Amino acid sequence: MLNLYELEQLTAFARCGTLSKTAEMLHLSQPTLTRTMRHLEEEFGVSLFVHGKNRLALNETGKKTVEYAATLLEYAEDTVRQVRQFDQSLRTILVESCAPAPLWSLLPALSEQFPDKTISSRLTELPAILRRVKDNSCEIGILPYPIADGAVECVPFIREELSVCLPPDHTLAGRQALTLTQLNGFNCLLKSDIGFWSDLCHEKMPASRFLVQTDDFAFEELARTSTLPFFVTNLAASADFVAERVTVSISDPEANVTFHMIFRKGNPIYRKIGAHLARNNLNG
Repeated sequence: MLNLYELEQLTAFARCGTLSKTAEMLHLSQPTLTRTMRHLEEEFGVSLFVHGKNRLALNETGKKTVEYAATLLEYAEDTVRQVRQFDQSLRTILVESCAPAPLWSLLPALSEQFPDKTISSRLTELPAILRRVKDNSCEIGILPYPIADGAVECVPFIREELSVCLPPDHTLAGRQALTLTQLNGFNCLLKSDIGFWSDLCHEKMPASRFLVQTDDFAFEELARTSTLPFFVTNLAASADFVAERVTVSISDPEANVTFHMIFRKGNPIYRKIGAHLARNNLNG
C-alpha cells in the first residue's frame, strides 16, 4: 500500500536533488530517507533511481513516478479539503455577498430558521460568488443582478438605492437627482468594506479622491465636521449627521439594484426564506 508521506518525501527529493538537502528540508535523517526510497522501489516493483557513489538520482521511471505522485498528493489534499468542507457545512451556513446591506436582513432570517447552525458571512468579489456557490465553497451567494444558471436557483429579495449627502451650500445640492459621473471630480468620504459599491464609485468617478474610513466612529465624526460628500442607502438607518445634509438620489441604474440570493438547486428552505424576505422588502 502506497504511503502518502513517503510520496511527499519522493517529490521533495525531486525538488531538492540530493538526499542531504531533502533530509534537511523535511527534518529527517538521511538513513530514514534512504529507507523510504528503498521501500518505494519495493512497493512499485521497479527501479526508480540511478545509484552512484555517494549519490542518488532519479531515473526516467522515477521522474515519471514523481509526476504521478504529485497528482496523487493533490487529489489527497483536495479530498481532505472537501471532507472538512462537507463536515463544516453540516454545522455552518456560509453566505458570501457582494455588499454588506443585504446581509442585515438575510442573516437574522437564517439564524431563526437554523438555530442549531452557525451563520457566517463575508464579502466576496463579484466574479467569484457564483463559482463558490457551485463548487460548494459557500451555501448562499448574494449578487446585485439576476443570473441564469442551471446549477443554481436565483431569488430576488431586497433592493438597495444609493444617495449622496451634500452640504447645503454645495454646488450640486439643488439637484433632484445626480449621476456618479456628475459627481466625478468631487472628493468624497467613503466607508471601507462596502463590497462592489467601492468598485462602482472608483469606476464612475476616476477623477475623485476617496477618504476611506475603516472605523465607524471616525467616519461619523468626519461626516459631521467636514464638507466632503458621502453616500447613504435606503437600507441604513438614518443618523443625525445625515439630517444636517441635503440628500440627493443617485440615478445610475447600477446604483439602484435588486439583490438576489443564489444557492444550489434543491433547497426549498432557502427558497422559502428568499420569498419571505421578498414579500417584506420588495412587495410591501
